[in-house]
Amino acid sequence: MEDLVAAALAAAKERDRDVADVPLTAIASAAGISRSTLLRRLGGSRAALDEAVRQAGVDPGGRPPVRERAIEAAALLVAERGLAGITLDAVADRAGCSLPSLHTVFEGRDGLLAAVFGQYGPLPDLEALAADPPESLPDTVRAFYDAFAAAFGREPRIVPAVFADLFSRPGGPAARMMAANLPRMFEGLNGLLRPHIEAGRLRPLPLPVLVQLLLGPLITHILLRPVLEPALGAGLPSLEESIDLFADAYLRAVALPGAESGSDGDPTREEP
Repeated sequence: MEDLVAAALAAAKERDRDVADVPLTAIASAAGISRSTLLRRLGGSRAALDEAVRQAGVDPGGRPPVRERAIEAAALLVAERGLAGITLDAVADRAGCSLPSLHTVFEGRDGLLAAVFGQYGPLPDLEALAADPPESLPDTVRAFYDAFAAAFGREPRIVPAVFADLFSRPGGPAARMMAANLPRMFEGLNGLLRPHIEAGRLRPLPLPVLVQLLLGPLITHILLRPVLEPALGAGLPSLEESIDLFADAYLRAVALPGAESGSDGDPTREEP
């Protein structure tokens, strides 16, 4: 089979196409055999050839790239088993690819998990928000909370699994996932908050402190809601109401007088 794999790769390279898109006639020609001989050696189907190419560490094509399939497969496995249950063998089996291809594309398990968080975590929403932010500080804070809450509830449920692992194992894979994505996260948050600091609407605290004040209460609340809901019932505000309360508390803590919040422009004003 090795000679057939080599012939398939050579034919694909010559035509600048995926192996799956190269006719069997061309592969047979590259192997120096007839098409009927090629089919006989393959057992009557090219599926065996595609699998042999895949085992050689090359995606034969004809379906989404290894990177896309592996990220989706890993995300589903994280939601099912948590981060502790994820192995590259399991991802390769779910994604229908080889271990060598995963190592080539992601440079190991940490690289794959970082890519999963980058795609299924809050980063895409944060970057979209930073690219077209609301004008006012209150609207910015509320939009951020909405985006982050949506990321927590999105299927497959990656974000809850990441924070569960992060709190239970500070040096585990979740910590490395977060560390790999922190530059992107802080770049997006800086793009949202920095203009308001420079405009005198937001206290010029260090960005990590502003981010912790912004994220901490919401993350804690969302993670505890499954425990609080049965115990408190109707006494627990809805998530939407809770977000309003957290946004108001954040503005009262860090917004400066004159920030756009309410009709009189004072974020510290008392409600009548």
